Amino acid sequence: MHPELAAAELARQEHPAAWGAVCALALGAFALIASEFMPVSLLTPIAADLGISEGQAGQAIAISGAFALVTSLLFPRLAGSIDRKRLLLGLTLLMIASGTLVALAPNYGVFMAGRALIGVAIGGFWSMSAAIAMRLVPAPDVPRALAILNGGNALATVVAAPAGSYLGALVGWRGAFFCVVPVAALALVWKLASLPRLAAQNGGKPAQLLQLGRQPAVAVGMAAVGVFFMGQFALFTYLRPFLERVTQVDVSTLSFMLLLVGVAGFVGTSVIGGFLKRGLYRVLVGIPLLMAALAAGLIAFGSSQPATAVLLAAWGLVATAAPVGWWMWLSTTLPKDAEAGGGLMVAVIQLAIMLGATVGGLLFDLSGYRATFAASAALLVVASLLAVQAARLAHSSIHEETT
Repeated sequence: MHPELAAAELARQEHPAAWGAVCALALGAFALIASEFMPVSLLTPIAADLGISEGQAGQAIAISGAFALVTSLLFPRLAGSIDRKRLLLGLTLLMIASGTLVALAPNYGVFMAGRALIGVAIGGFWSMSAAIAMRLVPAPDVPRALAILNGGNALATVVAAPAGSYLGALVGWRGAFFCVVPVAALALVWKLASLPRLAAQNGGKPAQLLQLGRQPAVAVGMAAVGVFFMGQFALFTYLRPFLERVTQVDVSTLSFMLLLVGVAGFVGTSVIGGFLKRGLYRVLVGIPLLMAALAAGLIAFGSSQPATAVLLAAWGLVATAAPVGWWMWLSTTLPKDAEAGGGLMVAVIQLAIMLGATVGGLLFDLSGYRATFAASAALLVVASLLAVQAARLAHSSIHEETT
């Protein structure tokens, strides 16, 4: 083991696992993801109040994604030697400022500025999340820590849309956005109290992203991540029109099925840590193959409500848990450059989501849901094959180090 890594691992083993800090990060992730996707269920009242079209209101998600993409690429270098605890606290303050600015926005420009701020917070937080989780707990507990962290993400996907819709009717869309602010404030206080000092590693000079990308194991792994998320969101983005037109569900059944996907995803992130300990690459190869089979099942049995409900529950169970596996892959592949690698992976994921949704939409409009879901299945099979290659490269690297 490299001397710097050995020293870092020894330091981690000498201190007890900071589970309180991990939970504080999970709460922050919950508030962050809830803020990101809150506009989904509030487009109509936002557009009516600000005097814009629903399409313009929908750009609130696009702008946060764009700023998250740019920030994730730049953040590792801009962060430099700043203590990571201070950065996390600063990003949480930025989230609070975003929610407040959006809730009080007098016009569309201010509203979009607030949404840009949440994008910066998203890109910065997820760039550092895996690296910080690795430093808060001993190495054997990293899968569990990442599962807890992503559990906040999964829980937000469960409650954000229905809670936004309910709160929007109760206190208006501005009140719904502002409801996230107290949660973010609680996360801020909890982080302040529980996070230890987290000095920058590597002397504040993170690896260049292009240098990381030249490593075969990293390049293949990142390609697998990108193709996986393209395949996932090519299908997932168009679930609602599929359920309405093919499965022919009413509004209440639609809400139930989407909630079922979210609840199953929360369960998946809660249990995946144990599977990752028993075999990381088995999970990374198996999940996209299972999702490809589920996509084919939706094509074959999509007209049956019971069958569709079962298939979607299985989809949510594995699809929401899959990112935990890829963050674990990052922590084992780039233990010295987890921050730079995290920034690269966030950028890859954001780009893949946009491409998947775009390609899926074009196919959906041109040829219907069968073409979209078939393309999703094909991409997921490719992601599995790339994960197989990533496993081979990882085993080859371990073999070279031991000989």
